[in-house]
Amino acid sequence: MTDGPGPAVRDPGLQPERTRLAWRRTTLSASVAAVLAVKTALHGGLSAAGIIACALCCGLWLGFLRVAHHRIRALAAGGPPPALAPRLATAAVLCAMALALCAAVLVV
Repeated sequence: MTDGPGPAVRDPGLQPERTRLAWRRTTLSASVAAVLAVKTALHGGLSAAGIIACALCCGLWLGFLRVAHHRIRALAAGGPPPALAPRLATAAVLCAMALALCAAVLVV
């Protein structure tokens, strides 16, 4: 005799798809922020500070893009998605915050 149904199987439903789309939207937002930061940095002409700011923004954008692409591929692999590694989560947060800081410095 059993006491009830067996262990519940997790049904992720559409959660992985929503998460994948959220990563894509965030990547698009980071791309727009990077392009606007580069445009602002180069608006007054070429200068050493402008070139350094452009290189920094592009590097941060590429770092975020790498983390996002890794996560999108993991979510699209099928099956239950693995948890995001703390190292990747930290990298994504730091890239996004640094890119926002660069954009704010360029605007002010």
